[in-house]
Amino acid sequence: MAEKQKLVIVLTRGMDDERSSVAWSIANASLACDFEVTMFLTSSGLDWVRKGAADRAHLNPFDPPMKDLIHGFLEQGGVVMACPPCAQVRGYSEESFIDGVVVAGAPAMLEKIKAGASTLCF
Repeated sequence: MAEKQKLVIVLTRGMDDERSSVAWSIANASLACDFEVTMFLTSSGLDWVRKGAADRAHLNPFDPPMKDLIHGFLEQGGVVMACPPCAQVRGYSEESFIDGVVVAGAPAMLEKIKAGASTLCF
């Protein structure tokens, strides 16, 4: 059996940028196409996984609400990593994030790339 293709999506965009919706949409589509997908959230990209933050956000009327995109990604087996220094500067702790988010730095993300993951950045 062939090994799954791997994808790392680095998301730096927050609530004020429609590219966030694009990143989460591509992440979900990649899971549906049988990729192993990791979202690495940095800068204001971390805001998406803070408890309650995405509950009412709907950046693109043609995409599902952001809460559905994010929770759907996690439910399908996607991995979400939150950059520790980015969390610290915002006053976020591990408890600030929705269930399933792992606080992990660049070395953890880079291990995925060393293992053959392609990358996309938003």
